[in-house]
Amino acid sequence: MKQYQSSEIRNIVLLGHSGSGKTTLAEAMLFLAGATDRQGKVEDGNTVCDFDPEEVKRRVSVSTAIAPLEWKGCKINILDTPGLFDFEGESLEGLRAADCAVIAVPAKSGVGVGTEKAWKRTAAAKLPRAFMISKLDEDRADFYKVLEELKARFGPAVCPVIVPFDDGGKPCYVNLIDMTAFEYDGKGKALAKPAPEGEKLGELRTALSEAAAETSEELLEKYFYGEAFTKEELLGAVHKGVCDGAIAPVFCCSASTLAGVDLLLDSMVSIFPAGNENNREVAAAADGSETQVAVDAAAPLAAIVFKTLADPYVGKLSYFKVISGRLGADSTVVNARTGQSEKIGKLYMLRGKKQTEVEAVFAGDIGAGSKMSSPLTGDTLCSPQRVVSFKGFEFPAPCLSMAVEPKTKGDEDKISQGLHRLMEEDQTFKFQINSETKQQVISGLGEQHLDVIISKLKSKFGVSVNLTEPKVPYRETIRKKVRVEGKHKKQTGGHGQFGHVWIEFERGENEEMVFEEKVFGGAVPRNFFPAVEKGLRECTQHGVLAGYPVVHLKATLVDGSYHPVDSSEMAFKVAATLAYKAGLAQASPTLLEPLGSLKVYVPEANMGDVIGEVNKRRGRVLGMGSGEEEGMQEIEAEAPMAEMHDFSTVLRSITQGRGSFSLTFTRYEEAPPQVAQSVIADSKHEEEAEE
Repeated sequence: MKQYQSSEIRNIVLLGHSGSGKTTLAEAMLFLAGATDRQGKVEDGNTVCDFDPEEVKRRVSVSTAIAPLEWKGCKINILDTPGLFDFEGESLEGLRAADCAVIAVPAKSGVGVGTEKAWKRTAAAKLPRAFMISKLDEDRADFYKVLEELKARFGPAVCPVIVPFDDGGKPCYVNLIDMTAFEYDGKGKALAKPAPEGEKLGELRTALSEAAAETSEELLEKYFYGEAFTKEELLGAVHKGVCDGAIAPVFCCSASTLAGVDLLLDSMVSIFPAGNENNREVAAAADGSETQVAVDAAAPLAAIVFKTLADPYVGKLSYFKVISGRLGADSTVVNARTGQSEKIGKLYMLRGKKQTEVEAVFAGDIGAGSKMSSPLTGDTLCSPQRVVSFKGFEFPAPCLSMAVEPKTKGDEDKISQGLHRLMEEDQTFKFQINSETKQQVISGLGEQHLDVIISKLKSKFGVSVNLTEPKVPYRETIRKKVRVEGKHKKQTGGHGQFGHVWIEFERGENEEMVFEEKVFGGAVPRNFFPAVEKGLRECTQHGVLAGYPVVHLKATLVDGSYHPVDSSEMAFKVAATLAYKAGLAQASPTLLEPLGSLKVYVPEANMGDVIGEVNKRRGRVLGMGSGEEEGMQEIEAEAPMAEMHDFSTVLRSITQGRGSFSLTFTRYEEAPPQVAQSVIADSKHEEEAEE
């Protein structure tokens, strides 16, 4: 593939609900442009963009793929993103590298939650967008019904450009800009003819002219005087409207039969913004000030890493978009995040899994580099002469956690290494070792997300694991004051062991144990006080109910006795331990459960169901109000962390994926008796199983 100027490059991200036909559309465009010699199918597992083994197995996209093609003197970089909500992070990565978005909407099922989310994401990113009403070949497909749905949902910006029309039993596609109709044969070849006359097409053409007139005063004046726009005027106006976000053009196609796909490609060249028209890139300079970075190949280098791929054999593959300058193989750049120099190795142009080595990647284009050690997703690579930093990513926080257990003993280190590598490529996935529960815990955006992570761990790193519900870090405390004796006396023939203490236990104000001594008359020598305290602090790591750490405990050493020969630090430490075990059992011990601050964002229509679900999980609703997003409501509540493990799955089911939530730990609170009994019983079963 030849080197293209930024004005000849189009970076297009495909968004939409899962099953809306994004990958099939990408396959059709690649085949029609001659980038592939056959048109693959998702159900056959042989498409260019779904090349990951998990995608082939599941018949669904789970990662963003890049597929460049050449069309009428332009290079079009297609970024095919997943539609499943569990892989939202991949969609955000594709958005970051794109200059325009095409939102796929099935002609039969219409606007889905994924459509709404794609619209909101592009609006937040200030990214030009268009709609592609796909799958027109399916039964009960209704383009015009979906078009009206798009207008009602997203407003007057929605404007048809390519529409289907039945010309006396001969279906065709009409380009409203030049009023040309196209009939397609079984192989996707188009036959052009003048558009048929009809009131419906006339109304659609008028709507397009109205939208075009709004883009400039000159065209608006011409429209008011009733003058018709030329093809060039309409093309220029629609192009300007798309770049400004004032127009969201609507196209249509049947990707499986190739009908209408060429018209979309033509529009990408003539209507969609070019690589050098991207004026969204603002970077932070070395002094902290903001600076606009123009897409200019002659300027100093500035590129952003928008995706990372971990490969156990090749190493790390970093996908990047060059904003300005030229990134050459074997060059040295600066990682703006670390301030360190990075040696660039080999560079590639990617088409699915196919890698073509290149000497350089220029402004406005997308490429990948291998074996770069320091860059992470969101990092900026720049010239030492101009160090700037682009804004990184704001990925959604993981909302579902599971504990990982190896199927083979001794694989813990291999699991940790593999999961850390996978965490590098997926910023929505988190892994940590819980020091309290001794569990390896992974967190992601949903069940399918974690399932794919575990499958990749096995296929890439050769480790098989089981997933279990993670343990909840409960706490224990006491409710009343007691005074108990601890006495350790042992005679072994030589020096014996003797330690004797009286300790008062009561509930303290601080979470950490407070130790005091009020011994009079030297009943216990001062040099043994630290041993008593140490013994008690070690004991607090294991409560008497279920073995959980004890908090809010105050221990006061009030009396005791010693032997001038047999007493030792160890003896007094053991005596303190005996007092602890006896005292806490008498001090009305109770179990504390962790409580979290819950914020749920849901559509107004789902408020009642979600509040009922929170109450069912022993949550307490504290307040309600309007959310930041239009049509969304915010619910504030407190809920036990133990009850919220699968809340993300249930919330997604109730709201069809529109809802979201955050849950942060706030404090511990006494658990209800039935909960405490269940936790204590489970703890005893675990102890018996270990024995």
